[in-house]
Amino acid sequence: MSDKIIIYTDGGSRGNPGPAAAAFILTGENGKRIAAQASFLGNATNNFAEYTAIINALQAAADAGAKSVAVNSDSELIVRQINGQYKVKTDSIRPLFRQAMELLAGFDGWTVQYIPREKNSRADDLVNRALDLKQNIKMVQDKGLRVKDEPSTLNPSPLTKKPIRLAVLISGGGRTLMNIHEQIKTGDLNANAEIALVISSRSTVAGVEKAKAAGLNVKIIRTKDYPDIDRFSGKIAEELDAARIDLVIQGGWLCLWKIPAKYTNRVMNIHPALLPSFGGKGSWGHHVHQAVLAAGCKVSGCTVHFCTNEYDKGPIILQRCCPVEDDDTPDTLAERVFQQECIAYPQAIRLFAAAKLTVENGKVRISK
Repeated sequence: MSDKIIIYTDGGSRGNPGPAAAAFILTGENGKRIAAQASFLGNATNNFAEYTAIINALQAAADAGAKSVAVNSDSELIVRQINGQYKVKTDSIRPLFRQAMELLAGFDGWTVQYIPREKNSRADDLVNRALDLKQNIKMVQDKGLRVKDEPSTLNPSPLTKKPIRLAVLISGGGRTLMNIHEQIKTGDLNANAEIALVISSRSTVAGVEKAKAAGLNVKIIRTKDYPDIDRFSGKIAEELDAARIDLVIQGGWLCLWKIPAKYTNRVMNIHPALLPSFGGKGSWGHHVHQAVLAAGCKVSGCTVHFCTNEYDKGPIILQRCCPVEDDDTPDTLAERVFQQECIAYPQAIRLFAAAKLTVENGKVRISK
């Protein structure tokens, strides 16, 4: 493998926002193509697709062992932003910009330069093929990393989409974890996700034993074993990176941790009430249902949301409701709410896996 990889990227949207795709081509310094693929993104903007193409390409180059990269893009705006010549003004793009900069920082050297569209025709062709097919595509490859020499066509073929890799964070009995695990086992989620990692903030809770009995990869990361929240959060991020996690699922996780920029809008939580009501520090489990009953609410439910570095904040992905009965106790209400959680969380995971979730101005948009 060449120490330096040359990258060509392109992203496009038919509607802005509309059906979008992101593509990249990797070559060695000798011009030999190493990889070429495109991702169909569902509805997204041009800039979202352009940044996604760069992020996917940088991750592929890192996985291929590149020490330095030279990125070529026909988006003058994106190139100027990455080179510090133009400020990123769109809230939904800032996390992608930060992720791209973090990936670039992982190389010994890098350049990002603008090229005219006519010099980027191969990447542009991949984008349009993905848009036409409405699915991911890749080049046909022979043994090893070199692709077949096809000067006149990229000859893409449909990709078999791999399930996204989940990390589930727990602090207790692991009911949410086991619900997701069972849905994967029974086939309801197996095409969308796999549990690659379980992190528990406590070593003796029932969720740890359940996860181990299910054959899952379990790591114990306790706050008391670290001098401050930064070290604690850093260890969590280290394990997530090592397991190549796509999406983090908090399931009964009770610890505040600092979410790294690269995991912005990649960490979900489920709250046993209809946020923004009955949320915040100390609002978990029995305490939430007791507060709902004390307020005389006629309905309750659950909320799946992306996490920020504040308790129960972050863009709401979806909510499900259930009635509050006159004779409810916190325990009976909790059971009814949990039935809705068992539907809501897998649904949110499917939407994420299908790239149908976009955050714009602090709100989640779900594409069809």
